[in-house]
Amino acid sequence: MTERAPPTYERYLPWRRWVEIGFWVAMIGANCIGNSMTTLIDMRRQGSGVEAWEPAVWEVSSALVWLLVLIPAIAWYTRRFPLHWENWRRRIPEYLLASIVVCVIHVAGMVALRVLAYRSQGMAYEFGPWPRELVYEYLKDIRSFATIVLLVEGYRFLLRRWQGEASLLAEPDEGPPLEPVDRPERFLVRKLGREFLVAANDIEWLQASGNYVNLRVRGHDYPLRSTIAGIETRLDPRRFARIHRSYIVSLDQVASIEPLDTGDARVHMKDGNALPCSRRYRQDLRQRTGAEAV
Repeated sequence: MTERAPPTYERYLPWRRWVEIGFWVAMIGANCIGNSMTTLIDMRRQGSGVEAWEPAVWEVSSALVWLLVLIPAIAWYTRRFPLHWENWRRRIPEYLLASIVVCVIHVAGMVALRVLAYRSQGMAYEFGPWPRELVYEYLKDIRSFATIVLLVEGYRFLLRRWQGEASLLAEPDEGPPLEPVDRPERFLVRKLGREFLVAANDIEWLQASGNYVNLRVRGHDYPLRSTIAGIETRLDPRRFARIHRSYIVSLDQVASIEPLDTGDARVHMKDGNALPCSRRYRQDLRQRTGAEAV
């Protein structure tokens, strides 16, 4: 295989975390400033005696809880329990429950911050009747929760297409398949409107990542929608071996095995990476590879 990941994607990776953080800070910050100003203007029009700093405290307290707690938690949750077309009926009730938890954490956090801010000014903060206010806040928070989920999943989809997303070859509509479908010799990779094939023998190792398995091919990762157990049954056992609940390696790519005091091991690959090996797989791997311990 001669196809390489786009240089632009490789250059983006060192900046990825800062871009993601910057996006959420900019979006939440702009929303915070806009809401603070419009709230103050509306209350002044109504003749309210609210101080100018109060709407800012209301919005900043909410923004801080979203930025520091909820958005990272939602990102983790959607990675751990991804929402896809084929599982949305089962996932929707779980996501609705998650939205309620998000609302409770959001309200509790922002009220606590507001109480502290008001106390620093020698004042008391009144949130209002909790049942009524929680319902009011939930009607807003569920929309924010849904928006964040859509943005996160959409961003991940674009990243997968940018780096290349793998899939198994499907059976043809007519005639027999050109190669075994139950023991694939090649994988189809789609990348920004282009398609190419990856030979199974070019895979160096595989790593479980949520509902995906990353295929490591010549320094690049191609996510395949599958479980690690599901893809293990479709790989040639003469060429691949399970070494951990999250890893499968190509036997030809194992350079050495380093025993650890815990009984586990560290598998050194020819590409320079070191992968964990559970004790239950260690002896079998040594016998199958003939690799020397380091």
